[in-house]
Amino acid sequence: MRVSEEELRRRTIRRSDFVSCNQAFIDCRTPGSDRKENYSMIGPGVTQSADQVVNLREAHGFNIGAAAMPNGITNNLHLHFTAEVFLCFRGEFLLRWGADGRDGELVLREGDIASLPTWIFRGFTNIGPDDGWLFTALGHDDTGGIIWGPSVLREAEGHGLYLTADNTLVDTVAGDERPPEDELVKPMTGEQIAGLRSYTPEQMRSKIATPEDLVWSREPFLDSRLPGGGAELALVIGYGMTEDPEQEPRIFKPHGHNIAWLRAEPGQGVRAHRHERTQVLMVKEGEWEVTLNLHDEVSVRLGPWDLLSVPAGAWRALRNVGEGTASMVVVNGGDGRVRLDWDDEVVKAAADEGVAIDHDGYLAPYALVPRPIG
Repeated sequence: MRVSEEELRRRTIRRSDFVSCNQAFIDCRTPGSDRKENYSMIGPGVTQSADQVVNLREAHGFNIGAAAMPNGITNNLHLHFTAEVFLCFRGEFLLRWGADGRDGELVLREGDIASLPTWIFRGFTNIGPDDGWLFTALGHDDTGGIIWGPSVLREAEGHGLYLTADNTLVDTVAGDERPPEDELVKPMTGEQIAGLRSYTPEQMRSKIATPEDLVWSREPFLDSRLPGGGAELALVIGYGMTEDPEQEPRIFKPHGHNIAWLRAEPGQGVRAHRHERTQVLMVKEGEWEVTLNLHDEVSVRLGPWDLLSVPAGAWRALRNVGEGTASMVVVNGGDGRVRLDWDDEVVKAAADEGVAIDHDGYLAPYALVPRPIG
């Protein structure tokens, strides 16, 4: 597949392109929760507002969004039907979970990635600076929305806000008509809440990958020893696209997507390859150049917090064009491994270095891997 300049621009989401919505959820007028900002970059996520700006609506098999709020502001207790992953790019957030938020608490700091189990209530408060920032990755295209705690729904009614069964926010203060009772979301009963799973702080800690938890592979790819290659990979959720046979993720449970950190020194990166999964690149630090296509190449430079959606099947190469170490989060669709198809030049150069890909998709000695004769 060939990606045009126009298509590359459409799929590039700059930090300056992010558009917040402060009425995305039913608790938007609840004191202490009324200054939240919600963002939807890839897919609508779980927003309940028809006014939410979505930068790229194309289905990816997952959704990417963000939450931002000043110090002291809280996102109230709610639960998700699909995986919710927090990627803390700045600040500190106090995460709490359980029906009343008292099952446990943990603090998320810059660089942490946390996977929240489905079907448990969770909420969080910004306990750091006002510019704290959480990206979110949600499993699947249709997330099913969310379920709010009963007290959140009751308090919202006092501010003229209602939620219909199809996850639509109704604002009677703004002139919307209050829907009939049988069209509104019914609060969960005490018996239903009692049937939810519970997690200890120790169990939840195992679902968080801090920078100290990361295990970096120095040779995750076929091009790791080649000029222009050399990027390092740390798996967080799922096996993703590693070709290192010894590398394992911190979190194994299927999410509908996989997540890994990628970093490179200046001039290094990942040489031309492709695969059949949707992919989103989320820059954390540094300057990256991403080049698509083997012929008629098109390129874009990405800075901190810029996102790029790479279509399935497209050739792509990544390179650190900054002055220091550059890092990004790589999100691929699907629960299985992502098998890479390398440019022939990479395959030949790796063979000269004595490295090949075996029939299981992992790095192996070139001399020992069977090859077709002729």
